[in-house]
Amino acid sequence: MINNIKYETSVFSKNKILKTDKKQIVLVGKSNVGKSSFINAIANQKRLAKVGQTPGKTKSLNYYNVNDEYYIVDLPGYGYSTMTKQEKQTTSEMINEYIHDSEHIAYIFFLVDIRHKPTNDDRTMYEWLLEQSIPFTIIATKADKVAKTKTEEYLLEITKALFAKEEIIAFSSDNKLNVDKIEKIIQEKIK
Repeated sequence: MINNIKYETSVFSKNKILKTDKKQIVLVGKSNVGKSSFINAIANQKRLAKVGQTPGKTKSLNYYNVNDEYYIVDLPGYGYSTMTKQEKQTTSEMINEYIHDSEHIAYIFFLVDIRHKPTNDDRTMYEWLLEQSIPFTIIATKADKVAKTKTEEYLLEITKALFAKEEIIAFSSDNKLNVDKIEKIIQEKIK
């Protein structure tokens, strides 16, 4: 498990983005995909990241400080958010500014829900990630919600829908499936 991880700050506008030399591991994915649960699982804490009852509540970049060595940064989810047009615009500008200006992004985890075929938004995000030339891994969350015997089938569906060439890792925050694999990736990327 990742020890000594704590919530540091939330940023709601592009001019407040943290200026830091620390490496950053970034989480992207649509609202309700389980980014907060992902953080809680790798931190082995139940309430570090607040799991929202309403999708789309996160309108900020949330920074989690790990051992004072690097950050895990949770980006606002896309998709069915309750944001106004203005909020969407502000959030979108902030995310673009953050990704383009941070040479300290070491890695991105792109989270998709294993139970659902990727949406157009997911495809757009995938294509956008390919353009950024930042290494990333696709994580299929909520794997405990599908039969173990069907996991490979679901992963194949996601691969086809995204035209993905990368390996997709099945993950569950409930039974900690592949948490060790994810931690290993993080450790390699922040060296």
